[in-house]
Formats: sequence, structure tokens, C-alpha cells
Amino acid sequence: MNIEEAQRLVQAFMRTQGEQQSPGLNPQGFGGLAKGEAQLYFEFVPTSGELKCSALIYRFRDAPRPGVLDGFLAEEKAGTDTGGGKVDFEKESKSLFLSRTYGTVPPDQSFELGMNKLMAASLAWGGPVFERVAAKVIPAKK
Repeated sequence: MNIEEAQRLVQAFMRTQGEQQSPGLNPQGFGGLAKGEAQLYFEFVPTSGELKCSALIYRFRDAPRPGVLDGFLAEEKAGTDTGGGKVDFEKESKSLFLSRTYGTVPPDQSFELGMNKLMAASLAWGGPVFERVAAKVIPAKK
């Protein structure tokens, strides 16, 4: 995939979300969308020709407590619906995402469906799944 294809793909998706004037990706290859409580980010990686799509689960103030990331990875391994993504922690932003990468251009409808599933899953992961992981990792107060 090249930057023009990624740009067109993201723009087409943004139009389906009511963002008629969205540039899709900025000149650096980044873009994003907030829809309700869901936040979706796009990054075109020129060295690999891939479009990385990430739906935010949680943004930590500080580094996550020991065991938290392992708890999320265990949820993924156990088969909790990820909307087609994988658990992805970005150290720089201290943010946890469900991320999916496209190396070739999918059909617009397939991409839209994939992004909607990813956003829906991220909301579940930011709510009930997060609470489940926290309950296992953070000791209850007595």
C-alpha cells in the first residue's frame, strides 16, 4: 500500500462516519476519529507500506502497574473479542489500544466493517474487560 491508497481508504471511511471534509491522513501520515466514546487513530508506515489502525482502550497517567498489561494479553489469548485487533501498548503515550494493520488495500466496505468492530471492541475493553483485569491485578481494599 502507498500513502495515496491509505489516504483514500481513510477518507472513504471518514465519509461513512459523517466526516465529509476530513483530509484522512495528515502529511506525516497520521489521522484520527472520535465517535462517541470511541477514539480511532491511523498511522501510515512508509517503510513497510502498512496502515496501522488503533482504537484506544485506556490512556494511563503513569506506567501501568505490574501485571496490568499481562492481564490484557491474557484476555486476548483467552479469546475475548478484539474486533480483529491485537492488544498494543504504546510506551511513549502510555496508551493501550486494540490495533490492526493493513498491508494491502481492502475493499471500502470491509475496511468500514473492520473499523466499526475495532471501535466497538475497544469500548468493551475500556469498560468490562478493564474492570475484570483490574480486579485480578489490583488487590481489593479491606
